[in-house]
Amino acid sequence: MNAKWGAQTRIESAKELLAQTVDSLSGTPNLEIALRVYGHQSPITATFQDCNDTKLEVPFGPDNFNKVKYRIKSIQAKGTTPIARSLEAAADDFPDMTTRNVIILITDGLEACDNDPCVIAKKLKDKGVKVTPFVIGLGLDISYLEKFNCIGTYSEAETKDAFRNVLKNVINKAVLNTTVQVNLDDIYKSPKETDVTMHFYKAGTKDLIYTYVHTINKFGNPDTLNIDPKYKYDLVVHTLPQIEKKDIAIIRNTHNTIILDGPQGYIKVRFSNATRPYSVETRITEAGNDETINVQQINTTDKYIVGKYNLEILTLPRTYQNIEVTQSSTTTIDVLAPGLLSYKAGSQIVGQIFLIHDSGEREWVCNLDQNSKTGQWYLQPGNYKIVYRNKNIRSSSLTVETDARIYSNKTLSINL
Repeated sequence: MNAKWGAQTRIESAKELLAQTVDSLSGTPNLEIALRVYGHQSPITATFQDCNDTKLEVPFGPDNFNKVKYRIKSIQAKGTTPIARSLEAAADDFPDMTTRNVIILITDGLEACDNDPCVIAKKLKDKGVKVTPFVIGLGLDISYLEKFNCIGTYSEAETKDAFRNVLKNVINKAVLNTTVQVNLDDIYKSPKETDVTMHFYKAGTKDLIYTYVHTINKFGNPDTLNIDPKYKYDLVVHTLPQIEKKDIAIIRNTHNTIILDGPQGYIKVRFSNATRPYSVETRITEAGNDETINVQQINTTDKYIVGKYNLEILTLPRTYQNIEVTQSSTTTIDVLAPGLLSYKAGSQIVGQIFLIHDSGEREWVCNLDQNSKTGQWYLQPGNYKIVYRNKNIRSSSLTVETDARIYSNKTLSINL
């Protein structure tokens, strides 16, 4: 710790920033701190290192922030690095094992004594000692990172500025503990919906602050997020259609729960009798709103907020469906596979194709390409009329009508 970091030694930089941090923590509700130091009592020599040189300098207690700060200022780096023994002793420093207990370990060296920090960390876990270690390595070779993975969350700091930022992040995560979970409730008010992107914007702006994919953690709950409470936020959750919550205030030093109604089910559009792949899209809108919320490929399934929807399946002619999506269920729309109409003409023609309904009514389907002598379309099964004339003949009386019967998965070739 006596190695130089710019104009200061590492120990001087660490003491300065730790004192500032203790000042910033003073007055935090429901927080007590303690100070344990190692390698500061017995000087190391060529023949001796004191592996018991670890001491609880300031015990836990209310309003002891000044005591910790002043003791930090008088610490001198003299001895060795008994990380394992210090970690084991620190676990016994906590007066109450039912609270949230956190150790922040700051070191510029590896374990120098005969104990293995990984073994100690496992022993503490096996004993049910609930401590969360955070390790900050000052100027350590990054090749040693894996040495600390078994202890807890590791962060490296190669400069004083980096140490300031790392320490701030660790304090925010470990001590101040301002956390957020986003509950996407189903129709039963249970936060079971997940796997969608969430964007947190600074409230009233388009300044994007955080992006997360919503996750259910291993305990079956919405995952915990660390979000800076200095802003208010507008939250956009990219369900179909998206849901929003505006002007969200995050309460500092507590666990915040943001609740949105996000019950979802599924829509699947498929060809019920296709013998080959066909590429067809479905335009999906909410009932009563013509704005497109999704274009979904045939034979795929997508998730939607529970409610009523209008589907325009881009077959020829168009297929329309009005449906309702229900919680966690799949609404399946079956469409007959198309057939292929192919034509050839002796000269360029102009005209259109019409579907003939059972009532005899004609429905326009598409226009012929007047700049080509050939054309083909995938059409839904049914009876059609091709109405056309030679492009270069200027007489309506020479209009021709040709019947076409289309079957699923079949090709009909016509000479016009």
